[in-house]
Amino acid sequence: MLNNGRNDWLPFLRRYIVFMALGNLAWEFAHMPLYTLWETGTRSEIVFAAIHCTGGDILIALAALMAALFLFGNGFWPAQTYGRVAAATIAIGLAYTLFSEWLNIVIRASWAYRDLMPVIPILNAGLSPVAQWIVLPGAAFWWLGRGMKRH
Repeated sequence: MLNNGRNDWLPFLRRYIVFMALGNLAWEFAHMPLYTLWETGTRSEIVFAAIHCTGGDILIALAALMAALFLFGNGFWPAQTYGRVAAATIAIGLAYTLFSEWLNIVIRASWAYRDLMPVIPILNAGLSPVAQWIVLPGAAFWWLGRGMKRH
């Protein structure tokens, strides 16, 4: 993504956030039946929850990327340190998700899984939110990395 000697990180960042916003919106609606709100909430409450959670997901995606850039990026990113930043972004997003699931299910009881949600033993975290923070940023970095190779 180098163009005329300057680093085009801003278009990359915009594409990443759009990809993550759309991907997380779809994921939130797709895995909503795995939460008790699906049975107890009204249609409006379910839609609000999915949109609200997507907003949180966008903030997590942005914060994870910024933290990874702070730790592993350099002035030539994304042309350099791309893989390290991608791996760190996924790890940070996943770590936050595990913490958030624990906090909101065990401590605050803000939401609950239905019996349909596969739970990862020992972590007691739902498989769907964990997969969400591996699959979506992984797909975003893969897609955006392919675009860099073409330029």
